[in-house]
Amino acid sequence: MLRFADFSDLPAEPNAFVGRESDLDELVHLMRVSRAVTLCGAGGIGKTRLALRLAARVGPDHPGGVWLIELADLEKGELRGYVAAALGIVGDLAESIAGRRALLVLDNCEPVIGECAELCRDLLCACPGLTVLATSREPLRVPGETVWRVPPLSVDRPVGGSMGGSAGGSVGGSVGGEESEAVRLFVARATAARPDFELTDESRPLVTELCQALDGLPLAIELAAAMVRVLSVRQLVERLDDRFRLLAGGARTAPARHRTLRAAVDWSYRLLSPQERLLLRRTAAFRSSWTLDLAEAVCSGPGLPEEDVLLRLCDLVDKSLVALDGEIAGQARYRLLETVRDYALEQLAESGEETELRRRHLTALAAMASGFKEAIAPGARTSWPVIERYVNLFDALKVEVGSACDWSIAIGLPETALSLLNDLRYLLVGSGRKLDMAERLDRLLALDVPQVRPALRGQATILRGELALAAGDLELATWCTRAGLDVCRSADDAYGEAVGTIVLAQLTGKSDTLARALELARRSGDLILESLAQGTRAQFGLHDGRLREAQRGFEEVLAISEGLDNHVGQSFAHIGLAQVARRSGDLGTAKRHYESGLSLLRHVDARQQIVSCLAGLGKVALDQGDLVEARARFTEALVLSRDAGLRAGIARRLEEWAVLVSAEGDHRRAVLLAAASVALRSRQPDARTEDVLRPARAGLGEAVVGMLWSEGAGMTAEQAVACALDGALPDRPMEPVVPVNQDSRLTAREREIAELIARGLSNRAIADELVISPATAARHVANILSKLGFSTRTQIAAWVIESR
Repeated sequence: MLRFADFSDLPAEPNAFVGRESDLDELVHLMRVSRAVTLCGAGGIGKTRLALRLAARVGPDHPGGVWLIELADLEKGELRGYVAAALGIVGDLAESIAGRRALLVLDNCEPVIGECAELCRDLLCACPGLTVLATSREPLRVPGETVWRVPPLSVDRPVGGSMGGSAGGSVGGSVGGEESEAVRLFVARATAARPDFELTDESRPLVTELCQALDGLPLAIELAAAMVRVLSVRQLVERLDDRFRLLAGGARTAPARHRTLRAAVDWSYRLLSPQERLLLRRTAAFRSSWTLDLAEAVCSGPGLPEEDVLLRLCDLVDKSLVALDGEIAGQARYRLLETVRDYALEQLAESGEETELRRRHLTALAAMASGFKEAIAPGARTSWPVIERYVNLFDALKVEVGSACDWSIAIGLPETALSLLNDLRYLLVGSGRKLDMAERLDRLLALDVPQVRPALRGQATILRGELALAAGDLELATWCTRAGLDVCRSADDAYGEAVGTIVLAQLTGKSDTLARALELARRSGDLILESLAQGTRAQFGLHDGRLREAQRGFEEVLAISEGLDNHVGQSFAHIGLAQVARRSGDLGTAKRHYESGLSLLRHVDARQQIVSCLAGLGKVALDQGDLVEARARFTEALVLSRDAGLRAGIARRLEEWAVLVSAEGDHRRAVLLAAASVALRSRQPDARTEDVLRPARAGLGEAVVGMLWSEGAGMTAEQAVACALDGALPDRPMEPVVPVNQDSRLTAREREIAELIARGLSNRAIADELVISPATAARHVANILSKLGFSTRTQIAAWVIESR
């Protein structure tokens, strides 16, 4: 007979249940609409604890009884007899349960997963009042089953304050509901291990870092927290490289598989089939994530044919050892938890396959990069969606690219890695993309291996020059570009010579170099190179105030890029044409070009161009007096610059914000932001700064402006961004500093010449217009630059337009 002592044999909870409040609410709803719910997740993710808390919550809905049946140590063939004995049933299980409204909690089904599936199918069909709650690394795959993947505990602090108290009581006075779930769990268990433990401002970032490194895995966090009885949090973080040795001090009364972190992963590994073990350890070759194509290229081999990789990958996802991590470029992305990867790396090292796997990893990425180069080769005419997929794919795989290069450096064989980076040239240097390969490229080039083809070495050296140019290191950029050009010319490499000459033109702006770059680009037949050469010519025309020349150049870039369906090139051209139009006072045309450029880039990570479009639209709105629109656009631009870590971009955006809030009448914030912008760029105030300071001095007085300037100059980039977006002001008094006052009161003649510069006239054209000598015109221009604190004619033109 079925026992009905108190209708439940759920054990009492040994300590406070922390976090998962929203998970529990969702699961309670699922239990009311589904008769079979399986909690799936990696070992140590907290499935059992969550199942027990959930069973306690829904227990009142099951008056026929709630039973926990632990299956972790069960052998095959024992399941039905074991369940019957646990329920006190002699005879047929289904007949005994019959129509009772009961809940059966089957914990750790993995060892007998097939038998569990059959039992649940039979009981659910025969017992209409029965509900099954199972925990397992993988789904049971029975009809009507709802699979709920147990996530790691959240690590980031919740936005907007409290997430509510912990489920199950207080976790200690040193931490409140505003902390993340993972931190709350750590503090609760650390306090139990060492009652005087407290979460402080100093230890909080370390605890967060620790929880992140442990993937938010509850078992790992609890084992780490137990170690605070002998180690500081900082020591725990520093020793995580050997996490399996460090986290080996679990409770003696815990199941053997939970006493150490290694035991938890070992237990999962032993349950895998031989092919699943092969694939798991081979995926350790990936540092962060991978796609199915990469898995098939890298992980197939002896014991695992390529056609079996997908099947085994599905198995590992089902068993919660591989995580499905969204999509990249229309492909599913997979990753390993760091704890699982560390274990898999050990297995890979012991297998003797690591060298071959690393080689295949590098080769597979190089093949993908070669595919991208072929897609943009002359005559390919590849559609933008295909290019876009490559762009997004390599953005997502940048850690893998870096890892492959590191391995090449370690073994002293740079050629394949140099080819990989060279083929990704446009992704490495374009649109503010942060693949951070400059240091690796230095180390690869330093390996003076004779097998590296001279043309490849020359092109890679020029690429290093491009990266230096993008970073603002003009001396290194010039040296690398000239050195690479010499090698390419010696190797008779026409493509390398064309690329190097374009980069040299970007560095020098010399008319003969620009002409030579355009000639070589046209001779190569590579329209992308031609558009780069035309774009370089257009940018220098804009820089020097030759607006007609700049417009023609940007129109050429637009025409070529439209023919190639190159959205990045089109956006670049639209931004240039917008700048020309704004300089000419045609705000409507400027706005249309900025909007066109922005619409082309919403689906790729072209951050600098997107920011340029947003900031440009903000300036146009400011010119038109639409402060609401200007604020919205400047907000988008500043947030994107901050999130992308574009420090120079943040400084420029702060200058725009200073002008905006000054127009809004908030002179205090205007001074703070202007000072922060000047300090972040390590430059002196100029006439545009003075345009912000002048009304502030009139409204607040010189002394207050001096104090605000000092406070603004002392702000960090983060504080300045918060000041702009949220109105947060510095809370520390500073010694007043009077900013350098730029005399923007030009003479009538100088103002007249400044207006002509804004129209795009050269010195000779200004001389003809005013009937003066070119030397006199040049002298007036030099005086204007000195008075305004500018270094280029473009700055004069922009200042004139903004001052109208």
